[in-house]
Amino acid sequence: MGTTGMSIGEVARRTGLSVHTLRLYEREGLLAGEVRRDEKGRRLYSEWDVEWLGNCVKFRASGMPLATISRLAELVRKGSGNEAERLELLCEHQDRIAEQLAQLHACLDLVNDKVAAYRRHLAAGASGDPW
Repeated sequence: MGTTGMSIGEVARRTGLSVHTLRLYEREGLLAGEVRRDEKGRRLYSEWDVEWLGNCVKFRASGMPLATISRLAELVRKGSGNEAERLELLCEHQDRIAEQLAQLHACLDLVNDKVAAYRRHLAAGASGDPW
């Protein structure tokens, strides 16, 4: 009986996640689908699993806690009927990202101002500390 799917190594290469992290994600319930296994017990992933994991990478990079990803995955596994709860989770995270972006823009404004001040200082050949 031949089962098709991608190996954990292939999925690691495609997602940038380590094999260890993929196993952790499975243990923690972060996958939205059940990972199938071949006749020898090796994990087999689908294209949809890879797409979901790509989303997880972005969720994590944007600061989404593993518990939130796990809850979202649980809702997706349950199927339709819980879209409002999924939306609520995503909207809460969207608000956190927007706040982070506002903070980063304020930081960038400060750095831009300091870079401009130092350039003016050096171009004018001025002495003293431009800070």
